Amino acid sequence: MRVTITKGQADDGITGIRDDGSRFAARFPRKGPLPHDAVHLFVEEELGLRGAFWGMVAAGYHPDEIAAIAHAAGHASASRAQVPQAQIVELLQAERIVECFEADLWSGGSGDPALLIDLAATACADSFVPLPAFGPAQVAAVRGRIDSFSARWRPAAPGHAETIDWREGD
Repeated sequence: MRVTITKGQADDGITGIRDDGSRFAARFPRKGPLPHDAVHLFVEEELGLRGAFWGMVAAGYHPDEIAAIAHAAGHASASRAQVPQAQIVELLQAERIVECFEADLWSGGSGDPALLIDLAATACADSFVPLPAFGPAQVAAVRGRIDSFSARWRPAAPGHAETIDWREGD
């Protein structure tokens, strides 16, 4: 699947073409220094979370549908903490780990990998999901992808687009 993330003024856009030729497009608010959905892509690929956000999009779900699916399947937010249904476990694992990398970004992106891993373990436990295989090598791989993307994204003007191939099954 080919994903394009386009920088906007107040929000960003994603468009894509799935392997079957179907297309999708969505807008999403800017949450931090980098697009949240780009960080998702890096985390999900490097940790092999094929059932998370981008795997669901590749399978045919529209990006805007995924929050409702997670809510219906027991998304473990602070107000609705419960054991989630199996089909959203990887989605929640990815979300918690993405949040950890976003916090890491806000603090410079070079903190102790062990602290980031511990934070992710706590976040996953609070969402009633196990921490997936996630060690220093995965932290370094995700940070490398984030750093490379960030070097192009941050100085770019609105309208700048980054195209990333989702590696299904790697």
